[in-house]
Amino acid sequence: MKRDRIFLTKRFDRFNNPSSVDEYENLDGYKALKKAISMTREEILDEVDTALLRGRGGAGFPAGIKMRSMLEEESDIKYIVCNADEGEPGTFKDGALLQKDPLSVIEGMTISAYCCDAKYGYIYIRGEYGKIRAEFVEAVENARKKGYLGENILGVEGFDFDIKVVSGAGAYVCGENSALLNSIEAKPGRPKVKMYHLAEKGLYDRPTLVNNVETFACLPIIVEEGGQRFLELGTKGGGGTKLISLSGHIKNPGVYEINLGTPMDEILNSEEFGGGSSTGHPIKFIHIGGQSGPLAFDEQLKAEYSYDGLKEVGLSVGSGAIVVLDETVNVVEYLEHVFLFFEEESCGKCNPCRIGTTRIREILSDMVRGKGRKDDIETLEYLIDNVSSLAMCGLGQSEDKAIISALKYRENEFKELALN
Repeated sequence: MKRDRIFLTKRFDRFNNPSSVDEYENLDGYKALKKAISMTREEILDEVDTALLRGRGGAGFPAGIKMRSMLEEESDIKYIVCNADEGEPGTFKDGALLQKDPLSVIEGMTISAYCCDAKYGYIYIRGEYGKIRAEFVEAVENARKKGYLGENILGVEGFDFDIKVVSGAGAYVCGENSALLNSIEAKPGRPKVKMYHLAEKGLYDRPTLVNNVETFACLPIIVEEGGQRFLELGTKGGGGTKLISLSGHIKNPGVYEINLGTPMDEILNSEEFGGGSSTGHPIKFIHIGGQSGPLAFDEQLKAEYSYDGLKEVGLSVGSGAIVVLDETVNVVEYLEHVFLFFEEESCGKCNPCRIGTTRIREILSDMVRGKGRKDDIETLEYLIDNVSSLAMCGLGQSEDKAIISALKYRENEFKELALN
């Protein structure tokens, strides 16, 4: 029996103007915030803990722990930051949320501010999302006019919170938290060498809560429905529904809301979701969790789509991206495109990523173009180990997953090109 799974997308395509507060209220918007101000901060945190909400941006860290750490910090200035720098191929579910239900994100940020005693908010929106940014600015202004942002929100003395909208400049690395915060501070968008716990020292060296767009949008659901209800929508390893970005050789590409725990085979092949291959050729593999995620083959494609279920077979939820490739695609050729992306997006601050990523891409390009060498596989393994272990930030540290998984399951395709 199918579980109810329409929560994050329940208002999609039901607005004449998604930035309208009146329309949002008519579709049960801001009910959660009104309920939240009748609760203590501890009561809200308890619900988030019960819900087992895990971060939807990639790492999957428990959101309740981050929020509790923020609340415990004593500071006259605290920041709530929404990371909307969705900048990698195959990931587009946050853009859909911002475009189709922006006020749910604003409501989630405002609940976080109330819970963490923060008065200042920022949302950092991908530079290429120009139209989405303009519409989000309108939503913020409308929320402010209606008293849902600003001073003494909903008549609660001292409940002050407002949001500034900042645009990125197209750099993928700014999706990394410290680079994002540098960019907001008008510094170069590069990762910091020394990282602090953001709840202690984040934006402008003040306590900061950074969450993904979808993570914030989950908070009104948890407050309104209750943590236990949210947990039941997922699995014991992580509650709730999840937005996925489905693309590639698939009949029904798009953004889907699924229950955590849904079988991967159902996501790929059922008519409710992917609908199977779009080319007439069988699905060969998928790239899951974003460009920094692993490739999945064979029996892995039948795994349970959940944090624990994917981890059991060496995969991860990551950004929620699923790129589908059919049997006509050569794995090495696909990886060349992945590393062209990494090479272009490396900020160049650390040598392992700047030089190592380029060298990996060059080897893959040579292999694809018939210039492979018999020691290419050994060299790739050496380089990828060095980059992932020595790179300064998550971009370089995680770019090993796609190649390692491909070598594990399709080493023969590398050997054929290395010995060409």
